[in-house]
Amino acid sequence: MVAAVVAAFALLLIFEGLMPFAAPGRWKDTFRRILEFTDGQIRFLGLISIVVGLILLFVVSLF
Repeated sequence: MVAAVVAAFALLLIFEGLMPFAAPGRWKDTFRRILEFTDGQIRFLGLISIVVGLILLFVVSLF
């Protein structure tokens, strides 16, 4: 269980680091645009991320 959580955290760090490493300018522009969003829009993006993550976990657990 602990190994799975550590592996998931490691994958999170890898995926989070891909954009700033590969395209730092575009990454900064994206965050500038996100800062202009309302709280509701940011919450909606968070909700979408949660739902997609749950769906992916469900699909992966089937295999």
